[in-house]
Amino acid sequence: MLLGAAPGFAQTAPVPGQEFLLQWDLDGDGGVTLSEARERRGDIFTMFDAHEDDTYSVAEIAMIDEHKEMEREAGKGPGHQMPEGMGQGPGKRQGQGRNAMRAGHDIPTAEGLRAFDANGDGVISRAEFVGGTDQWFAMRDRNGDGVLTQADFGPRS
Repeated sequence: MLLGAAPGFAQTAPVPGQEFLLQWDLDGDGGVTLSEARERRGDIFTMFDAHEDDTYSVAEIAMIDEHKEMEREAGKGPGHQMPEGMGQGPGKRQGQGRNAMRAGHDIPTAEGLRAFDANGDGVISRAEFVGGTDQWFAMRDRNGDGVLTQADFGPRS
């Protein structure tokens, strides 16, 4: 009976990074380059820059958090494929179901964006957000080959 269940599970088990690659691999070649990441992050900035002034206001940052919560509730967004309870631990919010802490994906947007405030003025500009892509990309490029692929996701070995 277990053998019969295994193939079905394998077909429905989440594949780490699969959704990221579907959304960020702009040329469909199976990998995300730094250029593609910069372009996609520019698109994301535009999506939440409601005032179209190339900066994020407090209200726009709050809108990002609202969007992240809606994605979680819909079973989408960063970290949604993570197994229940993973990422919970000391110093992290504990929760149930979709609202459980998932490896840093529940950090308030304002806190996460501080890293991109290059000039320290408390305002995140488009140039700072997109300019921070190099650091953001390097953190995710586990093997340092300059391309984010399936190999850069999942458990570390």
